[in-house]
Amino acid sequence: MTISSKKINREETVSNFNREDWISAYRNVDKEISNLELKVTRGEVPKSLCGTFYRNGPGQLERGGQFVHHPFDGDGMIASMQFANGKVTFSNRFIRTEAWLEEEKANKFLYRGVFGTQKPGGQIANAFDLRLKNIANTNIIKLGDELLALWEAASPYSLNLKTLRTNGISDLNGVLKKGEAFSAHPRFDPGHNGEAKMVTFGVKTGPKSVLRLMEFANEGKASGHLLSDRKDSFNGFAFLHDFAITPNWAIFLQNAITFNPIPFLLGKKGAAQCLTSNIQSNGKFWLIPRDSGCFSGKAPLIFDAPKGFVFHHLNAFEKDQEIILESIFYEDFPSIEPGEDFRQINFEEIPEGILKRCSINPNKGQFELEVLSNQCCEFAMVNPNNQGLSARFSWMATAERKSGNGPLQSIKKLDLHDGEEHYWSAAPRGFVNEPLMVPNPHSTIEDDGWIVVLTWNGERVGTDLVILKAKDLSEQAVIELPIAIPYGLHGSWVAN
Repeated sequence: MTISSKKINREETVSNFNREDWISAYRNVDKEISNLELKVTRGEVPKSLCGTFYRNGPGQLERGGQFVHHPFDGDGMIASMQFANGKVTFSNRFIRTEAWLEEEKANKFLYRGVFGTQKPGGQIANAFDLRLKNIANTNIIKLGDELLALWEAASPYSLNLKTLRTNGISDLNGVLKKGEAFSAHPRFDPGHNGEAKMVTFGVKTGPKSVLRLMEFANEGKASGHLLSDRKDSFNGFAFLHDFAITPNWAIFLQNAITFNPIPFLLGKKGAAQCLTSNIQSNGKFWLIPRDSGCFSGKAPLIFDAPKGFVFHHLNAFEKDQEIILESIFYEDFPSIEPGEDFRQINFEEIPEGILKRCSINPNKGQFELEVLSNQCCEFAMVNPNNQGLSARFSWMATAERKSGNGPLQSIKKLDLHDGEEHYWSAAPRGFVNEPLMVPNPHSTIEDDGWIVVLTWNGERVGTDLVILKAKDLSEQAVIELPIAIPYGLHGSWVAN
């Protein structure tokens, strides 16, 4: 595994990756471990790094000899890495959802997957089975005394903070109705309007979609209590994974997308495969006033957004009379069609994610668009203390190559003011997941802290925990995990 910490050299050649190394991560997690102290393979764990790194993602990708059609259909598995006094303790658990328990007993898929996984028996066995399997595989957060495993099409599963034992579905003390959708991508307000909050949403889709915006206390004895709750209706089918916040606004970018449910009803496709991106049409900005902000109680603002498809936003902030929104844009919605094998995808045929900035004038309903980085990227974040405020630095997972699409093999730090870049690379045989920026609790300097990230090591066919210095991405420590974990989705850091 080649490791580097450097400023970008724009004349670097494109690196080739070994497909077998990349594919080798797609496997089932084979065991569960409790409170195992890990040995540091290289470097030292910073003693100031104290807290727990929780990470969620698909851990069950095959049953009874059948692979999922898309890795996003895999059942959720939580990994916990607790940092204290320069040591790391590891635990992991599958989330005991109702469907996971049923399928574990049957040793076969009993439910259809949203991204195309079918039950055995062909189209006849799948037709008109409209049940959604809550796989709880997308994110993991702490709210109040609960650890919540999130999957945005259903309610969260509650886990024990220390043991990771599954408690069951949580209605958040009566906030959610049975089966109500709860976003897998909340935003954490560090205290814009006096107190720290978790801001999140749920969507009920249809020809007219209803969006529920909720804010919860996120500190002190009131942590986990619902503070504000509003519902707004919007025209069209809403496909929303992420959003952004500022002190006054919750900002959504509704992609220009249509949904034809007939192939799903007939058992031919998964629900997500029935989405069609209208690449020649503009999306829509939905700007919803936050109850704690200056425009509380006012109606949402709705106007055109740029063309393209957005899964994730980096950050948003207010500047003079504008709202600045930084997002990762794709030219089209990437999908794995029936008959395709996700392990054999051609990266050259799939649009890459490009980081762009929208400067929105809400008074005129207009925007200006600029590119921040042309390099394929995903999973971008800023220092959590700058969430919703102007941030100079961002950290993200990128392709090793500087243009075009490719698997995520590097971590990049990008200066959003002058474009300076630093890299840490796992290439040629390594691949990266979502990086988390953990601020140094003893410092107010924006890029003082650490990056924690799980990487796939194709050489040893296993997972490594990597710790980098946030300022320059110099390597601090590498720890080989005792289990192999497939590529995951989102995670969180809970400080001690």
